[in-house]
Order: sequence, then structure tokens, then C-alpha cells
Amino acid sequence: MQTIAVVNQKGGCGKTTTAINTAAAFAEAGQRVLLVDLDPQAHATIGLGHDPDSFKCTIYDLLAHQETGLSEVVVNTAFPRLDLAPCNVLLASAELELGNLPGKELLLGRGLRDARQAYDVCVIDCPPSLGVLTLNALVASTDIVVPVQVHYYALEGLKRLLETIRIIRDRFHPYSMEKISLLLTFVEERRTFSRQIQQQMRDIFGDLVFDTVVHRDVRLAEAPSAGEPVLTYAARCRGARDYRALASEILTGEPRTEEPAESRIRRGIQKRLNNLFEGVWIPRRSSPISRGSFEST
Repeated sequence: MQTIAVVNQKGGCGKTTTAINTAAAFAEAGQRVLLVDLDPQAHATIGLGHDPDSFKCTIYDLLAHQETGLSEVVVNTAFPRLDLAPCNVLLASAELELGNLPGKELLLGRGLRDARQAYDVCVIDCPPSLGVLTLNALVASTDIVVPVQVHYYALEGLKRLLETIRIIRDRFHPYSMEKISLLLTFVEERRTFSRQIQQQMRDIFGDLVFDTVVHRDVRLAEAPSAGEPVLTYAARCRGARDYRALASEILTGEPRTEEPAESRIRRGIQKRLNNLFEGVWIPRRSSPISRGSFEST
């Protein structure tokens, strides 16, 4: 089972939107999908039309009570082939309750063992922090997708996240997290600054950056109020097309055929991003073709 953690400690980068709509796009493509809501704000649960306070068992019980099985937590959604492991505010106490527990970073991975035969893909929506919950998601995942808003301040948080991933891999779990990919979000092609950020991100991170980008689209903001993915709320909008393209790129490795961003920098950004990431660990693909394993630099 491919397990994808959608993670960024910075809020407002499109993390939950990415988790919900990528999971829905996988399901639309015929995959059996489990979406795990690991954020105590329960936005993924709400975004799929559920009341977080209506559940007897949530992902909190899976982590805190070893006798609770995954089947007791998972619920169906209105979207075919997409199931949800919901959460509510109780999950916020997990940071304190599990903080001193030996092997605390392995709890989610153990809880998801029963999902390996039932699902093709598991998508984990992580909280906007680098605490115990996110640590569990990173250790349990085979893939990491980092939504990065095309904004200078958003890139500052990316440095800290990359360092955290490096520490986890090197010191604790060197064989986990096989793939790291960056997803550019809130892209506005007509703005010079947005094009410049895209260009420099691709210059620095190479094929770690998805060819697919997610454009700014008001339908993506509206869909959660309807309790459904944008793929059903506004199936033909640009945001829906972007997430279908992202799911296809993850599953097949085939990039989208788009015109490249303009190479000329005329005005706008005043700093080169190379300076921002100087000395920061950046994973490198072991192969220039396959979106496969990576190696340290």
C-alpha cells in the first residue's frame, strides 16, 4: 500500500485541500483509498461532510488504545472507493499523552497494518506542526508530499521541514519515506512573482517538484462548505483538473504537458532562493527519470 503523508508545518498552504482532493482523484481513477485525518482541527473530516463530534471511535482511539482496530474507526464517504479515518478535538491530547511513550512514533504505522490488504493508497492529512502526530505520519509513510505556497515566507518553513525529515531518516528510520515531492500551490501564472518562484524552486529542487501545480481557484475554497471534494463540487474547474493531474503524476510518473514558465526575470523577487536554502539538506533523486528513491547530498 502506498502511504502518502501530506505535510507542512505552515498553515494556509493548501495541505488539507490537497489531501482531500488528491485522495478523491485517486478514488476516481479506480484506486481503493483511505484518507486519514491526523489534524485535531478535523478539517479533512469536515471537508468530506462529516461531523467530527458524531463518532464513537476516531483516529485518536487507534493511537491511544491498542485494543481499537482500524475497522472500528474507518467510515465510508459519499465518494465511491474513498473511506475516511476521522478525528476530532480529542486528538489534540495525543501530543501530551503519547509524548513519553516508548515507540510513540510507530503507533500509526502499527494501526495501519490492517489497511494494507484493503486499500491501494492511504493519504494522511497532517497537522500544521512538527510534533508527535506528524512524526507518526512521516514514519508510517512511503511518500511525502509537501504543498508549498508560491510565496517567499512559505519557503522559510520548508527549510525546517527538510531538516526534520533528514534527522528522522538518518537517526531513526533510514528506510522509510522513500519519496519526497514538493507541490506548488496557489499558483497565479499571470503574476511575474509567481512565475519567478516556480522557476527558482525548479532550479534548486529539480525533479523533486511536481510538474503539476495547483492554481488559485475559488472553487477549492468553496468545496469544503459543501462537504465534498472539488471533483464533485465543481468537476470541470481548474482546481479539479489540477488535482486529477497530480494524482495521475503520482500514480504513473507521467508529467503534464504544459508550456514552461518564462525564463526571463524582469522584476519582483529581490532575493535569490539559492541563498535562502544555502547549507540546507536537499534530497536528490538517485535517478533522473524515475520518481523513486533519493539520496543525501
